[in-house]
Amino acid sequence: MLKSLLLCLLLVLPTAQLSATTLKIATLAPDGTSWMKLMRAGAAEVEKRTSARVKIRFYPGGVMGNDNSVLRKIRVGQLHGGAITAGGLAAVYSDIQVYSLPFLFRSFEEVDYVRERMDPLLINGLQQAGFISYGISEGGFAYLMSHLPLDSVAALREQKIWSPEGDRISLAAFRSIDVSPVPLPLTDVLTGLQTGLIDTVGSSPIGAIALQWHTRIKHVADIPLIYLYGTLVISEKSVNRLTPGDRLILKEVMEKQFQLINQQNRTDNLGARQALQSQGIIFHQPMNGNRESWQQLIDKVEQRLKQDNQLDPTLFKQIQEHLATIRKGQS
Repeated sequence: MLKSLLLCLLLVLPTAQLSATTLKIATLAPDGTSWMKLMRAGAAEVEKRTSARVKIRFYPGGVMGNDNSVLRKIRVGQLHGGAITAGGLAAVYSDIQVYSLPFLFRSFEEVDYVRERMDPLLINGLQQAGFISYGISEGGFAYLMSHLPLDSVAALREQKIWSPEGDRISLAAFRSIDVSPVPLPLTDVLTGLQTGLIDTVGSSPIGAIALQWHTRIKHVADIPLIYLYGTLVISEKSVNRLTPGDRLILKEVMEKQFQLINQQNRTDNLGARQALQSQGIIFHQPMNGNRESWQQLIDKVEQRLKQDNQLDPTLFKQIQEHLATIRKGQS
């Protein structure tokens, strides 16, 4: 009897180790975009290198709902992961939004300097919250875009500005400068622009085109408002079901793909900016007294966020120190 049990066990174990695992991943990115092409290429490489033990099935175009819906489906096991924005992940790890502070960065040079030093801390924070991240992907700088002119702070305060639903940092920032934003989920923004519920959005150039928001705007305030980014996360529980060797392959491939996506998005945003300008959309550079008004607004936002302790003060202090270092070098 004992020999029979041992024989059954020996037969079952290899089968269990070789059984295929399909990771179900949701994303708002439409199929056919460069993001999805790179992700699908990564999935194909993972499947090949694991001899089909690990497969990745994507659900693009928001078919699984917004970020909150995706996180809920991950919790109940309907999905294993998702490509989620920093604002969406704030529900599980609030400090992931630290790069999203309004007017935090002035240039991509500052972004690259800070991210090189801070990304590992944020990725570790996500793991502490139960999610494995394979790298942070740049979405680009968001600029205020409107149907109406945005050539002064006074004009800004007259607009009906969209605020991402659940994004408490953006909400607090806008309110600190006497702007009452209209919170909406991402999926409702185009309808809001079409109906007049909102007339101003914060978006990257590539995002404005991909989501068709550019059809409803004519003016852009040419000052980086917020740095946009996201990451592919898979629940740690799902990753731990893989063998150590397969986990390593998944990590190597997806981290490589996310570095490519990060680079591609920056290139695509530069091209999208030129496309918006070629369609007659006006980019307003602050001039003279207006520039001082914008800087006062930026300072006020920063003071309010510090006062409210919206984020871990230690992380916030580290970023401020890194920015001070690079700005000192530039000056």
